Amino acid sequence: MTDIPTWAKSFSPNIKNDVLSGLTVALALVPEAVAFAFVAGVEPLVGLYAAFMVGLITSLLGGRPGMISGATGAVAVVLVALVASHGVEYMFVAVLLAGAIQITAGLLRLGKLVRLVPESVMFGFVNGLAIVIFLAQLQSFQNKTIVDGVEVMQWMTGNELYLMCGLVLGTMAIILGMAHITKAVPAPLVAIVSITLLVHFLNIDTHTVGDLAGSIKGGLPQFHLPNVPWNLEMIKVVLPYSIIVASVGLIESLMTLSLLDEMSQTRGRGNRECMALGLANMVNGVFGGMGGCAMIGQSVINFESGGRGRLSGFSASVFLLVFVLFGSGLISQIPIAALTGVMFMVVIGTFEWSSFRVMGKIPKADALVIVLVSAITVMHDLAIAVFVGVIVSALVFAWEKSKHVYGKTRLNPQGWKIYEIDGPLFFASIGDFKQLFTPDTDPDDVIIDFAHCRVYGHSGLDAIDSLAERYRSLGKTLHIVHLSPECKQLLEKAGDMVEVNHLEDPHYHLAVDELA
Repeated sequence: MTDIPTWAKSFSPNIKNDVLSGLTVALALVPEAVAFAFVAGVEPLVGLYAAFMVGLITSLLGGRPGMISGATGAVAVVLVALVASHGVEYMFVAVLLAGAIQITAGLLRLGKLVRLVPESVMFGFVNGLAIVIFLAQLQSFQNKTIVDGVEVMQWMTGNELYLMCGLVLGTMAIILGMAHITKAVPAPLVAIVSITLLVHFLNIDTHTVGDLAGSIKGGLPQFHLPNVPWNLEMIKVVLPYSIIVASVGLIESLMTLSLLDEMSQTRGRGNRECMALGLANMVNGVFGGMGGCAMIGQSVINFESGGRGRLSGFSASVFLLVFVLFGSGLISQIPIAALTGVMFMVVIGTFEWSSFRVMGKIPKADALVIVLVSAITVMHDLAIAVFVGVIVSALVFAWEKSKHVYGKTRLNPQGWKIYEIDGPLFFASIGDFKQLFTPDTDPDDVIIDFAHCRVYGHSGLDAIDSLAERYRSLGKTLHIVHLSPECKQLLEKAGDMVEVNHLEDPHYHLAVDELA
């Protein structure tokens, strides 16, 4: 029997699971895309077209089979000010330029930078997004009301609230029950269909997708160059938004990719995802979409529903387009409660509950990072949260490593003093390194042995140069041994004091960006 080609396995390891999972995801994508379009201040179809185009292109060309991308709240929040001040055409240009930036990031192989994100930041990222998804569902329990001529949102009360809660809990119960009955059909799909039929046949008065979006019927996306003045002034207005959209999109996509890597025990390709996302957003810019990136909630739904291949994301996008073209009447009848129940199950499955268990066992700094990233994700946005988490983790790491520079001294038979340095020499450990030496009381010949020390960056080299100059000013001879050849070449003042025995030198490379 002929083996199935690798590309075929990647496209769909299980056609039935991928198609059914794609249908489930598509049903969940509709209200999300519409809601995010409203957030950005654009028509619902602009959000739906974005979900279709971003999902289609990234599912086929992206670096993570089974990951779902579409119109997202993170991108919508960035674009809302631009749409309000300059209109939707400027938004299309911003998305187009953001895509170009993302493609450039992929070509420069910046996708690998996600490996620098610590586990504590990942915990905070996942927990923060789970909370954001949960909070976003609370609007399902509110009604629009006119108070003093102003439209406001008020919480449901009485029987209306009880009915909404009952339908949500019923959806969640069906999903949990299906997990014990069969996995042949995605549990969220069964729950959505069951609750929709229940509401329809019992004529239950509850909010539906149609109440949220009105009619979502439309045609195919049309090619449309943004109608803006193509000049430097326009670029100055749009570029800051494009940079933020590109950054938010890359961070959310790469972090979601890492999460799915962990769930599937496989490894995605970050740089490929960057380029696919960039291409998708550029297409959005000229076909009337609001842009987007990976969606952690829908990706988790897809994985838990059995979608593992590219066909799942492709199917979700095609089903979404079919809904817009032909099925808007049916989709409009889906109760919001059913979709809310599905998303609540996503929250439960996404949140890292184990973070509570390990809080007392991990270093306090890591626990602080988890809480900090989660809080900033909820209160501000994902990009800022990840940047802050990485910076805090890096500073904590530097502080801890700065305490691990040690020195032992001894005299050789000739009476020379030997300093044996152990630990990393970098910007944070320079102070402790300098305190190891006593040039004023040392003999005329001193040896510094770097066999167990690693030098990182120009700060470490400058510290060695400064020490060499101090010994030179006292008329003493400093012998530096077991320093790597790269360090020797970059030293200025101590260059002629370095004695290299290539047979004994450690084989490591200096971590610098450029020669001094």
